[in-house]
Amino acid sequence: MKQVKFTKMEDGDEEDYVFLEKLETEYVNQTGERVLKSLSDLGESLSGYKITRLDHSIQSATRAWRDGADLDWVVCALLHDIGDMYAPYNHDEYAALVLKPFVREQCAWTTSVHASFQRYFFADKIGGDKNSRDKHKDSQYFEDCVEFCEKWDQTSFDPDYDDLPLEFFRPMVMEVFARTPYDDAVIRTGVRVPLTNQTLAAERS
Repeated sequence: MKQVKFTKMEDGDEEDYVFLEKLETEYVNQTGERVLKSLSDLGESLSGYKITRLDHSIQSATRAWRDGADLDWVVCALLHDIGDMYAPYNHDEYAALVLKPFVREQCAWTTSVHASFQRYFFADKIGGDKNSRDKHKDSQYFEDCVEFCEKWDQTSFDPDYDDLPLEFFRPMVMEVFARTPYDDAVIRTGVRVPLTNQTLAAERS
């Protein structure tokens, strides 16, 4: 396999970097596939629940889809826990960093802090602060994360729920990660889109 000539980056020439840029472009174009592989690894993640973390992720996305959520919300619901394997103490931030260049700011922010919002449903039962989410009260997206956790995250541990298959969501993930990163038309800073859409939900039911 062809390789660059240098062992220090400062010694590389135009030929080296044109060659690398081509390879890096090809690599970046496969990001969606690598993210899906990382998601699949959640099948071997944290135990003790009635379903795997992978099943939880799929169920969250299924609920979002059936609620009429748009593409950004559905993909974030699917991928919100992909950091569990490698960043157990800040898995929400990990997932958000992966998603941030490709989804609406509203959805990336919600993903980045959902763990503290999720604590509302259990922290007081183990001597913790269930209202730790209140530190984010000043965010314009606060209520969006409240709703995200109430509707899709904390509810999605049901082994009897009729999940859609992971392959159903593959084209959505690939579409999101094929976007131009940090495109203003995608990021839409400050824009809030409702999590649910009754018209779409009825069409998808």
